[in-house]
Amino acid sequence: MKQLEQAIFEIQTPAHFEQVALEIFAYQYQNNRVYADYLDRLGRPAPANTREIPCLPISFFKTHAVRTSDKAPEVVFMSSGTTGMIRSTHGVEKAALYEKSFFPIYKEQIGDPQEQIILALLPNYIEQGNSSLVYMVDHLIKASNNPRSGFYLDNPEELLHAYAEGLKTGKKIILFGVSYALLDLADLKPDLSRAIIIETGGMKGRRKELTKEELHATLKEAFGVPYISSEYGMTELLSQAYSNRDGLFDLPRWMDIQIRDVNDPFALLEAGKTGGINVIDLANLYSCAFIATQDLGKRAGAQFQWMGRFDHADIRGCNLLVG
Repeated sequence: MKQLEQAIFEIQTPAHFEQVALEIFAYQYQNNRVYADYLDRLGRPAPANTREIPCLPISFFKTHAVRTSDKAPEVVFMSSGTTGMIRSTHGVEKAALYEKSFFPIYKEQIGDPQEQIILALLPNYIEQGNSSLVYMVDHLIKASNNPRSGFYLDNPEELLHAYAEGLKTGKKIILFGVSYALLDLADLKPDLSRAIIIETGGMKGRRKELTKEELHATLKEAFGVPYISSEYGMTELLSQAYSNRDGLFDLPRWMDIQIRDVNDPFALLEAGKTGGINVIDLANLYSCAFIATQDLGKRAGAQFQWMGRFDHADIRGCNLLVG
């Protein structure tokens, strides 16, 4: 398994991705009882390429242990949600594999944490606990090795002071924030024009839902920044994608997006067509690397655009009720 783990992060070409993905599919079909039963019921256990691999509906993470072994996981992540909601659970067999995934993605798409001051406004994730996002940001904060980096919860004055002091160091300032907390901060109209703002998550029932365009327009005006970045990630995945100026998400080499027909989950759409997002995340080696999300989007070359959430999808994670 060490060889397969290593192969994930050595992928450089689409052909190599295809090869490793099929190897991981074979491993998961043999060892993931939930996924194997799903494939057997479909009668589709032998795909010839990644377009033929059925993706497991993400809702299975709420009702089943989607894992390749009975070994106790090193860390358990749970999705955020409102009171009474069933939360998705992702038992991660090797925490180091998660770290090996998110560090290079962040460094490649956002920058080296050691050259940054990282501020975080993620109150609800911390309140509910077991957050993969908090785990990631906490490790990035520690990697920055800067006393001003940290979680600021409901203390905007302290965060703004850290930002002002951070500017004096000449380091890049990164602000991670859940949408509603960024809007709360925006009410103060602070000048954050020299920061990179990374919006993630949703309103969590705290504010009225906005389209991505409305949210970003409000934040850009309030903070004086030319654009708002976004992070696409979720409890059930060990990899992320980030967007920048154009709103399109860049994918790491070991992750791919397919767009499925909303009326036929096994029919894939061509680039430019809007449909359900299927994610192939090869870092999910010990759970399931092939997941049908409840998100809507479309391909744009090697990138993708996130369009929102399906009707009636639970309010959690990257959410926007579409309808």
